[in-house]
Amino acid sequence: MSKKVIIKARGAPDVMQISEESISKPGEGLVKIKHELIGVNFIDTYHRSGLYPINTEYFTPGMEAIGYVTEIGSGVEDFKEGDRVCYGNGPIGSYCSERIMPHSTLFKVPKYIKNEDLAGSVLRFLTVWYLVEKLYCLSSKDIVLFHAAAGGVGLVFCQWAKSLGATVIGTVSSEKKAKLALDHGCSFIINYRQNNFLDEVMKITNGEGVSVVYDGVGKSTFHDSLKCLKRKGLMVSFGNASGPAPDLDVSSLGPLGSLFVTRPTLLDYTNDRNSLKEAFSRIFSLIRDKDIVSDVVQSYPLEDCVQSHTDLENRLTHGSTVLTVP
Repeated sequence: MSKKVIIKARGAPDVMQISEESISKPGEGLVKIKHELIGVNFIDTYHRSGLYPINTEYFTPGMEAIGYVTEIGSGVEDFKEGDRVCYGNGPIGSYCSERIMPHSTLFKVPKYIKNEDLAGSVLRFLTVWYLVEKLYCLSSKDIVLFHAAAGGVGLVFCQWAKSLGATVIGTVSSEKKAKLALDHGCSFIINYRQNNFLDEVMKITNGEGVSVVYDGVGKSTFHDSLKCLKRKGLMVSFGNASGPAPDLDVSSLGPLGSLFVTRPTLLDYTNDRNSLKEAFSRIFSLIRDKDIVSDVVQSYPLEDCVQSHTDLENRLTHGSTVLTVP
């Protein structure tokens, strides 16, 4: 029997319940996998709360996991039983001990990579890949602002941006998180509980502003983030940790400096197998060269998924969070 998390009503973390079900044999093109570590991400809370609607009566949350193949269906030639595999962009449903997946969504984990090198960060690695190498090609010429620099995506972003030579200004909420971000490659830190981040950005950049703002916070940071941009700068709104970003009057972008604003999603950058191959090849090489490291800081048994979401939403976590499966 496979243990899985079921959500029947959208709402607070306690809507998640543990259920058990038998898993059938995989059909054509499908693979059965046994999970070992399951990543917990903010998008999971959006699905659970209903902010990102899931159009089924009930569902299992989760977009990523690491495990191994236990059975393959007909027509599957690129995997065999015992292969260690990962996925990081769904399909939704990873909060379970076992599941059946399309083989096209899975990638073999190289032998030189440990589970801990990827755990809880596959989705984050994919997110940062498209943010810095596809959406905008970050380089040594850039000074950028990244909100929540000590979060799971933030720590990956700081490392990746450093490997590209970019300068990162990061916002954090505590001295502990400030040190964490600095240790991962952030160049300048702003504690937004002590200082106004707009004022500090302008001081750091001598009034010029930054070329890009990466804002996964949303409601509480959006408007001042726009004011942090230099002329023809880019605002990347990619998350809603404090609530959805407010409405924007596009006519305001001209007087602010002919700004650009985008609300991207990972799916549009990984919607085919070749894009995913490119992304994972890059990710695996950066892990091999130790340019990016996954920090698993919080670990909960699958049965404690409610607590994992509670801690995440109350900003009691940093780095990566995983659910474990015995």
